[in-house]
Parts: sequence; structure tokens; C-alpha cells
Amino acid sequence: MTKERRKQFAREFGKHTLNADARAKAEGAFIDLPSGNTHYELRGEGELCVLVHGYAVPFFLYDKVADALVENGYRVLRYDLLGRGLSERVRRRYTPELFARQLKELLDALAGEEKVHLFATSMGGPVVTAFCAAYPERVNKLIFYAPAGMDTFKPPFYMYLTACPLIGDILFAVCGDKILFKNCAREIKLPQDEVDAYLEKLAVSLNYKGFCRCALSSLRNTILKTKKATGYFRKTAAQGIPTLCLWGTADITMPFYMSERFREVMPQAEFHALEGAGHIFIYDEIENTMQYTLPFLAED
Repeated sequence: MTKERRKQFAREFGKHTLNADARAKAEGAFIDLPSGNTHYELRGEGELCVLVHGYAVPFFLYDKVADALVENGYRVLRYDLLGRGLSERVRRRYTPELFARQLKELLDALAGEEKVHLFATSMGGPVVTAFCAAYPERVNKLIFYAPAGMDTFKPPFYMYLTACPLIGDILFAVCGDKILFKNCAREIKLPQDEVDAYLEKLAVSLNYKGFCRCALSSLRNTILKTKKATGYFRKTAAQGIPTLCLWGTADITMPFYMSERFREVMPQAEFHALEGAGHIFIYDEIENTMQYTLPFLAED
């Protein structure tokens, strides 16, 4: 993508209002939940797999995983976390508990008491473990793809800055969306035209007002709250839910060294290192991802 094309996208960031008219033009479905209006997609038949995305990229991150699951006889529910994609930019602290409440409300509305397979990538890790800590009876199996939430995480310097009151608010207000837009595809190992298509989908989320406010709150109250998040992983491990974890050895967003801590905290988990894979392997290495995911789901 050329610099001029990036600038064209950036000029639209935060300029649009996410309202009923915008939702009417979008694909997928919407549901009013107590925690906020939520954009979702539900398709396929069979056991229900629920896909929880990460920090910035909404549910299209799971495009290829969702397709593979449906093709292999599973029903798939994926949705945008509050503040992302086309879900509501609610004015609350974006904590694991808020996201877990959104997930609980969504499942209550669409799946009743059905037990589900929960998938989580990146920031989705603290979200689903907060959910499991409160509702373990709702979960059949857990699948983690390079989850955030380990207390060994060494945040880059800019994260420390953004965590500071006022400084972080100014930085995010001035350039947060542009930095996220630039960084979100840096680990994709696909031809440039596919990377461009990925960024065009991401731009839709950034175009709506409130994204930066929500992303900053999520950074401060979820990503950087690693001790609390690790506690949720410990509680989930104690519940004995069958668990799979995949992690790319070349991940620079949630670096591979964090996987050692994950294996200490969740020793019962089946773990596989994906040699040379980056953080977004569920998008650019789908065959590698599913060669471990599908057999794990099929196990009795």
C-alpha cells in the first residue's frame, strides 16, 4: 500500500458516527445487549465454536479460521468486542470483566445454556479466562492463539507512555489510530495485495468515532494488567478445561518468551510452537493453524 493510499485512509479515521444507518449497510447481524450493541456473525451447523479476537482487529481476523471450522462441520459465532469493528463504543473502562460480560450476554441470547468451544487470540486471552473464571460450566474446550495476559510481558516503551494519564491521552488523540493502522499488519507474511485488503477491512473500524478512546482504555485496563490476567489463567487452569495453545516463534507482538510462562500457569494445556510464525498466523498460516486445531476439537 502506498503512503498516499495510507494517508487517504487516515483522513477518514474518526470522522464517522456508528449509528443505525451505518449498521444497516453492514454485513452480519447486530444485537442490543445490556453491555452494548454488538456486531456478530453466526453460521454453520454442529458444535458451537465462539471466536474472540484481540486488541485492535475485529472479527474479520478469523475469516479463514471460521471458514475452515464451518467446512469441517462446526457452527461458528464470531463477534466484535465492544469498541472495535461495528460494536458500540461504550463509555466504560475496557476491562476483562466488561468483555466477559459482553460474551456472557451474547451467549445467553444466541446459544442459551449450550456448552461451547472458546477460541481466543492475543487480548482475547484475558477475556475468555475472565469468562471461564465465572462460568466454567459453559465451556467445553479452550483454544488459545498467542494470548496476551502473561505477567512476564515486557511492554514496549510507547505502551508505558500511553499508560500515563494525560500523556497517553494526547498521544492516542493525535496519532493512536494511525500507529495502530500501520502496525496491525506488520507481521503478516502474505503478498502485498492481501495485506492491503486486510488493512482496508481494518480501516472501516478506525473510521468510526471512539475507537482510539476504547483502544487506549483497553491497553490500560486489560493489556497492561498482566498480574490480574495471569490470575485468571491460573483459575481457568484449575478448572480442568481441555486446552490447546499455539504460538509463533517469530511473534513480536506477544513475544514467544511469554509462552514459557503460559506453560507454567497452564501446565495441562497441549502446546505447539509454530516455527517462524508471527502474531497473525491465524490469518496467514491457516493450514498450519488448523492442523492442530481440528484434531484437538475432534478428541473425545
